Amino acid sequence: MESAHLLSGSKKRVKIHPQTVTAKYATQTPYAPQPGIHTHFPQPGDEGYDDAPSFEDFGSFLEETSDKKQLTESKKWPLTLFGSKDKDTSHKLQVVGEGEGSEVGTKAAKGSGKGVGEQLASFGEASVSASRLTWLGLLCAALAHGCLIVLTRMASERFSLGPLFLLLVRSVIQLPSVAAPLNKAESPFGPEGYRLRLLFYGISYSLSLCCAYYSLTFVSSENGSTTWRLATTTLSATLAFLLLEEKLGLADGITLAAGLCGLGLVLLPTADESYEDMPVDPVTFWRGAFGWSLSVLAGLWMALALVGYRSMKDRVGVATALFTVSWTGCLLTPATLILIQEGWSWPMSLSAWAILLGLVASSIAAFLGMTHALTRLHPALVSASQSLEIPVAMLLHLAISPVTPNAAEVVGNVMIVLSVGWLVAMKLLPSRGVGRCQREEYEEILDSPIK
Repeated sequence: MESAHLLSGSKKRVKIHPQTVTAKYATQTPYAPQPGIHTHFPQPGDEGYDDAPSFEDFGSFLEETSDKKQLTESKKWPLTLFGSKDKDTSHKLQVVGEGEGSEVGTKAAKGSGKGVGEQLASFGEASVSASRLTWLGLLCAALAHGCLIVLTRMASERFSLGPLFLLLVRSVIQLPSVAAPLNKAESPFGPEGYRLRLLFYGISYSLSLCCAYYSLTFVSSENGSTTWRLATTTLSATLAFLLLEEKLGLADGITLAAGLCGLGLVLLPTADESYEDMPVDPVTFWRGAFGWSLSVLAGLWMALALVGYRSMKDRVGVATALFTVSWTGCLLTPATLILIQEGWSWPMSLSAWAILLGLVASSIAAFLGMTHALTRLHPALVSASQSLEIPVAMLLHLAISPVTPNAAEVVGNVMIVLSVGWLVAMKLLPSRGVGRCQREEYEEILDSPIK
């Protein structure tokens, strides 16, 4: 195929393959068409013919394309633990095993069934390993949240330590987390372009904690934490759909609904709290209503915080988020104490300090596990998994002060445990049909001429 082309003093040599088109420009003297003379394109054996990729090295050519690299990087990013999935720097993850990965990609691009199988197997193992670590961190976070509920109640009842004072001490002790982003040469206030969103995340998270801890003044810790978790799960599912357009699957929705029903059963009043045969004091009623309202408001702020971090999970690390929550908590908690004119009392015994340090350690562990899971899971799933804190807190409370729970509490806690267990099983034990479908879709992508 021969043709002539004018391009303002440049000659363009074109080599056309069935799936690729490459063009090479060379600056020469302006082309002057002459009768009977046509432009000659390089033929096999001529100079310049080898500039275009051939069918033999087409696999390596595909390996160098950006789409191919993005596909490999998207499968490798879950291997990082407690880190952010930054698309701009994700090429650093391919340093280890780069030659082996390119060989597998070349075989897969050439259509080798064995290469595709090996690549899918490695991707599957990495994904399952990361999922196991994520869910293990979530379960540990739920356990830490349960311990946090019990320790907060013990500190308030036995040592007269106010909930907001506990929150203030917790925020101050977490401030040294600024060393983590500084050690990585990162700004502790987040990257440029995300600082306003990170500030909104920190304010939302701290306001949620202030409302939740202050509600403990009016309602019990069990009712307050249960209402907080119920509102957080419901509102995070709604806000994630409205703000991030992230939908829940049918199975996830049914599991979440079962867990929410369990939380509702736990909140049913007992015979001692129903007050059927005695008049209700208006002051007591409105104090309780205010406490419940604060718990729901805390759930709204927490749902906004979860969705906010989910939107910037690729650019903001967990340590940066922890420092943001810490310094915003150090500002908002004293302001809340001044606003409500509540004083505080310092712990005067060794056991009080031990409970306080255990409370801080539990809060840090819960935050790390929950925030890391937001980089991979839907905010509603993260919040629903933390519902396990209610059964954990009930068991720990029974171990400390034996009190017989009613039937509704037992059934509700069993439903929570079953829903969370079923959710974990669905995520870690996919069916064979799903795996086969994913393999067929991946093979179809590799066989497609459009990479």
